[in-house]
Amino acid sequence: MDLQWNGQERIAASKDAVWSFINDPAKIASCLPDVQSTQVIDAHTFNATVGVALGPVRGKFQFKIALEPDAGGSHMDMKISGGGLGSVVDLVAGADLSTDGDTTILDWKGTASLRGPIATIGGRVVDAQSKKVIETTFENVRKQLSGSG
Repeated sequence: MDLQWNGQERIAASKDAVWSFINDPAKIASCLPDVQSTQVIDAHTFNATVGVALGPVRGKFQFKIALEPDAGGSHMDMKISGGGLGSVVDLVAGADLSTDGDTTILDWKGTASLRGPIATIGGRVVDAQSKKVIETTFENVRKQLSGSG
């Protein structure tokens, strides 16, 4: 099963602050929902154990997450690969950063490929849950950057 998403997020923080934040594996890991543990591997890579509850598929998934910033400080790619319980997930996402006054704008898009039991649950269910994860992650980024997290 393949899924695609895109959107725009507005964060009330400077582009430099947002860029610094999204380049820090520990900070990004702290924004992902349902994370049970993380291990920072290097300056751009971390592993995460995530609790998954999607229909009959419930358990822990292991992911390797790689942050791939461009040298210009205006684009970030993220690659997530892993899985669990006989399912495999590969996700590639990217975001372009721009500014509007004191606000940073992230125009983002992502694609995911799911195989195994998680792919048999149904596109609408998986898509709805994925959108909740994306929304929660961005909300957590906003909270941490505003100092209210």
